[in-house]
Amino acid sequence: MSETLIGVLGIAALFFCLIARLPVGMALLVVGFGGIWIIDGQRAAIATMSSETYSSVTAYSLSIIPLFVLMGNVAGAAGYSQRLYEAAYVWIGRLKGGLASATVLGCAAFAAVSGSSVATAVTIGKVALPEMKRFGYADGLATGSVAAGGTLGILIPPSTGFVLYAILTEESIGKLFIAGILPGILLSLLFVAIITVVTAIRPADGPSGPSSSCNEKLWATLGSMPLIGVILVSIGGIYLGVFTPVEAAGVGATMVTALALATGALRVSRLPDILLETVAMTAMLYLIIIGAHVFGPFLALTHIPESLALSLQEMGLGPYSTLLLILVGYVILGMFFDGLAMLVVTLPVVYPIVTGLGFDPIWFGVIAVIVIEMGLITPPVGINVFVVKGVAANVPMSTIFRGVLPFWFAMAICLVLLIIFPEIALYLPGQMK
Repeated sequence: MSETLIGVLGIAALFFCLIARLPVGMALLVVGFGGIWIIDGQRAAIATMSSETYSSVTAYSLSIIPLFVLMGNVAGAAGYSQRLYEAAYVWIGRLKGGLASATVLGCAAFAAVSGSSVATAVTIGKVALPEMKRFGYADGLATGSVAAGGTLGILIPPSTGFVLYAILTEESIGKLFIAGILPGILLSLLFVAIITVVTAIRPADGPSGPSSSCNEKLWATLGSMPLIGVILVSIGGIYLGVFTPVEAAGVGATMVTALALATGALRVSRLPDILLETVAMTAMLYLIIIGAHVFGPFLALTHIPESLALSLQEMGLGPYSTLLLILVGYVILGMFFDGLAMLVVTLPVVYPIVTGLGFDPIWFGVIAVIVIEMGLITPPVGINVFVVKGVAANVPMSTIFRGVLPFWFAMAICLVLLIIFPEIALYLPGQMK
């Protein structure tokens, strides 16, 4: 049996494991270990697994993961997410579709501390969905805005998607974080524009909310300032070169925890549960990284990445046609697989092709994360849709999927704009000190 055929069978086995709902990291580890054993022997397989496990767990750069996860968990437990939503609510809630737009803006702000699309959708959804129901919003628009807004959690820094991309490609985590800022703002505005269009066509879907006094706006804004201050310090520190990404994560986690405890927003008795939740999430992400580092050498032994790159070159499609083919493949895979799993499986194959075509790897990181976002709301899997279904149990899945469809097209527009104007993603990283 040839090495390439073993690789194809290994990839098929991996997809079977993912469809069977085996944890992503474990599936990567099992298939990678088994594939190396078959091709290169037991000794090589054991050596690869032991060395990659040790190097992954002890890597200094990976300490960014538990720190940012802790920051998001503390912010959610302290109720800072609700304050962000309330601030957006009092400013634009009185407009047509204003509560849905406030939901998107609240998701964008909370994404800057959570780094997780699921956490963003759940946290903001619990606050926003009851309010939109109270004011008579259509179920599709209400749930669609939460599911789509939640996807901003892996685009706006800090982002677990960017951390994973950086580790797999050895690119700068700091530059990837900063590269996600303007595209994240652009996508948030496109979501708001979609809400405006939908409510202009069907006004009953998003009626106006209550007007707020200047005093209410002032207090709501002041209430959101602690978390906004943490965001500015941590992300701004990376941009200005004051902190490394790991240091920024440490500063952010410390500031959020200190503020939450000092103001009474969080009780000390809640900390053990928050720490356990942080450890569980960190362990899951570390397992994915370890599995990716075992699966990567297996793919290299099969020569599939080189063969695929050579085949694409022989087709003579050109850089942008090849990029379009890759993106279509991502969208199709996103219909069935978890975004992080898709990133881990495809990057060893796709990354050499993309860089070989002359595309900037930081720019492609942003593109890849946005395509993963599209998968988060694409049927039949659409993880964020299932998450929102858990919050809005009485809303049919079909209604939620119809509600997210306009936002999916907003993401497609964002992709097109980034391809035409790559400086949207590359300008801020180019200005970093």
